Amino acid sequence: MERIGIIGAGAWGTALALAARRAGREVVLWARDPDLAREIETRHQNPRYLPDIPLDEEIRATAELAEAAACDALLLVTPAQALREIATELAPHLAPARPLVVCSKGIERDSGRLMTEVLAEVLPGRAVAVLSGPTFAIEVARGRPTAVTLAAEDAALGAVLVKALGSRTFRPYLSGDIVGAQIGGAVKNVIAIACGIVAGRGLGDNARAALITRGLAEIVRLGRAKGARPETLMGLSGLGDLTLTCTSGLSRNYALGVALGDGETLDALMAGRRGVAEGVFSAGAAVALAETLGVQMPISGGVDAILNQGAPIEAAIEALLARPFRAEFP
Repeated sequence: MERIGIIGAGAWGTALALAARRAGREVVLWARDPDLAREIETRHQNPRYLPDIPLDEEIRATAELAEAAACDALLLVTPAQALREIATELAPHLAPARPLVVCSKGIERDSGRLMTEVLAEVLPGRAVAVLSGPTFAIEVARGRPTAVTLAAEDAALGAVLVKALGSRTFRPYLSGDIVGAQIGGAVKNVIAIACGIVAGRGLGDNARAALITRGLAEIVRLGRAKGARPETLMGLSGLGDLTLTCTSGLSRNYALGVALGDGETLDALMAGRRGVAEGVFSAGAAVALAETLGVQMPISGGVDAILNQGAPIEAAIEALLARPFRAEFP
């Protein structure tokens, strides 16, 4: 597995291209916009998404999907809501045995599908893995120490991918739980928006700690209902990712929540953003999935009410605070 194709040249895709290159792999980075691919190829930097980060000159950038699809493995790093479209475009270019690694964190809004479930519909029979965990693109791009979960049902494939992508500063931990890795990565974005709202409203660190802890309980309940292993959600792709995303201004979801809590409107915030705050799209999908599975997710429900149903922030907060007292571990 010497050549790694990266599908998506945003901040995270570019950071993963650098990580794969540090691991000694040949890298082809695909950008939908030919102008961006040309800039990366000629200037050896990504001025739109990771300005001032020099890129290894051996990283090949292209706008030709077939060129990236010819690599030994593909990392899919598009926004979660665009994965179905990109997978459909990839289909005619992919060899049957080409492994696919999902690096997007989200739940498809219209269907409630996890990303691997989307791939199973569009590209059935493919070998699929999931890369998730506590990662800020800028820190991975700079080579700062990072640990991630690499989940694959095929242990042999997972071991090969760990060897292909791992380095001294980018450390994948192998898991067989692709469902847990995805549930943790998707729902933590929703909880991060809630934590940001609390910060924007000035409700204090106690409230944020409570949201992180009870948010983790929601993630575990949903994960178990979908067949995930609870220990996965206590690991890097669960608790680790949740903690990072809920406590740093580098998190797009947390920062969006802070701005909402401070009185800005969602429409204005979304219009002014280049990067995607996946929690905005995953909130409704997570709540709908939870209802289908008979799982209670009141924090996620409150975020969904604010984002998608026009609920005032104060009303959503009051609804949470008015919930009946209960045992912490029923």
